Amino acid sequence: MSLQLPPLALYVHIPWCIQKCPYCDFNSHAVKQGIPEQEYIAHLLADLQQDLPLVAGRSLSSIFIGGGTPSVFSAKGISQILQGVKKQLACSSDMEVTMEANPGTVEAERFAGYVAAGVTRFSIGVQSFQTTQLKALGRIHDCDEAIRAAKLASSLPLNSFNLDLMHGLPQQDVPGALADLQQAIALAPPHLSWYQLTIEPNTAFASRPPSLPADDTLWDIQQQGMALLQQHGYQQYEISAYAKVGHQCRHNLNYWRFGDYLGIGCGAHGKITLPAQDSIVRTVKIKHPKGYMDISRGYLDKKQQVVPAERPFEFFMNRFRLLEPCPHQEFTAYTGLELDSIQPAIDKAVQQGLLQNDKQQWQITDKGARYLNNLISLFID
Repeated sequence: MSLQLPPLALYVHIPWCIQKCPYCDFNSHAVKQGIPEQEYIAHLLADLQQDLPLVAGRSLSSIFIGGGTPSVFSAKGISQILQGVKKQLACSSDMEVTMEANPGTVEAERFAGYVAAGVTRFSIGVQSFQTTQLKALGRIHDCDEAIRAAKLASSLPLNSFNLDLMHGLPQQDVPGALADLQQAIALAPPHLSWYQLTIEPNTAFASRPPSLPADDTLWDIQQQGMALLQQHGYQQYEISAYAKVGHQCRHNLNYWRFGDYLGIGCGAHGKITLPAQDSIVRTVKIKHPKGYMDISRGYLDKKQQVVPAERPFEFFMNRFRLLEPCPHQEFTAYTGLELDSIQPAIDKAVQQGLLQNDKQQWQITDKGARYLNNLISLFID
């Protein structure tokens, strides 16, 4: 079968933050001697220009500005990025533009400027509303700043905004986790990302692990928190994402549905479908800001083909994060493979109670969502 083009998105990475959090394994760098904002913006737009041959004639459905902490950039800088992108690529009339932001006072004061620049959705990194937890997580804002930032986002002419919240924090009990969630719900964000803290390699927490809740406590937090979110009208649509009706993050949906995306900026990843070449390619840009902005080099660090044997795993690793049904037609269209090629794995998943299968779609079960790694591993060639 021939490959078909999925929707196209753009990810823009801004690598700087005020302080590196001990749990963070993202490509971020603490500000030491100021941020070369204008120089970096010029490189971002040059990076995009080099990628244009991969997406000739296509238009963007969403942009996500992530980091790091993108809100360390000025509103003028964000406007320059968005205007520069629009000069190089066609954009859908209702394009979603998400920007990650910290709730500190300086960043919050800039929110209106970001909206004027073209941002339509904020993702605010709250993590917790409790002072002791914020200190343990290395966050530089306090509870009052987080509440003010959410209220400000609510007052602005945005399409939506998200609050990013963690649970399973050091020495956290069930009432503490639910108190955080209740405070978030009281601020009425249209979208909530609510996920468990995990200790990632090469982080400060990995070298000095904090005391985390026992598995039984984590399970109780998860179950009671999900019930609370559902009670207040938040629908879980992804493993750790909850939204009011009509407020799912379109950019992230494109990721999980195996859509295409360009990635520009330090260490940014991309995934592009090239039907004429019967090819899917993944790209990674140079990781460190100094190397990325070295004009003697290109921006591309790695480029690799997703060979047909790897496409089922790649597809389902993304697609089964979503709780919505997956049409069979999406698999054949976006991988170029026949359904027969994965039937043995599908049969095993159904037999193990991880998946339901009918004539037109697959539906991950509650057991499949709980044991997602077991489900996805069935599709490793």
